[in-house]
Amino acid sequence: MQKVFIIEDDPKIAEHLQSYLVKYGYDAVIAEQFDDVMAEFHKQKPDLVLLDINLPSFDGYYWCRQIRKESICPVIFISARVGEMDQVMALENGGDDFITKPFHPEIVMAKIRSQLRRAYGEYAAQVQERILETEGLKLFPERLEMTFRNETVQLSKKEADIIESLLERYPRVAGREDLLEKLWDEQVYVDENTLNVNIARVRKKFESIGLSGAIETVRGAGYRLIVTW
Repeated sequence: MQKVFIIEDDPKIAEHLQSYLVKYGYDAVIAEQFDDVMAEFHKQKPDLVLLDINLPSFDGYYWCRQIRKESICPVIFISARVGEMDQVMALENGGDDFITKPFHPEIVMAKIRSQLRRAYGEYAAQVQERILETEGLKLFPERLEMTFRNETVQLSKKEADIIESLLERYPRVAGREDLLEKLWDEQVYVDENTLNVNIARVRKKFESIGLSGAIETVRGAGYRLIVTW
């Protein structure tokens, strides 16, 4: 039975979601306190998180970032905020989807099923772990890890996706549009600066394992991996 962790400070909404999830065969757990959500996350070990933005102490964006530091568990934001920037922030901080309140339970269930299939597909356990390698640089997409010689760095899901595209296209250019399409299902939520920010983060990850200048910006086209080590 797959477990969904509901982080919602409105008891009525949380209980409504829980009852609906249980009805459809899921183990649904409601967060009991909001000062240290990660402690309960570690305890529950959920397969998916439903996360409100407006929470006591720290907002949902903060807790999503903490989750992303150590887990690729799908996170679906549920919020009364309807602005485009709120949806951009949700995706930028590691969310996988966004649902606005008031919501229809069937929509929530459909999105939950979609994210669970994507993360833990029916045949996922039978698939051999993928390793992308170039000149001693290794990317482990499922582990969200990159290694070079004796150095290892942890990656976010988006960072891993960018590096995977660079390795797959090497020595060719990975186009901006292709990268955006790989990172987000709906480009409407992405502004011109979004990819630049993520590329900057990826550059820092390369530098942390001793690979400076590993990404070349090809003006008007995209980015290319430079193997000079």
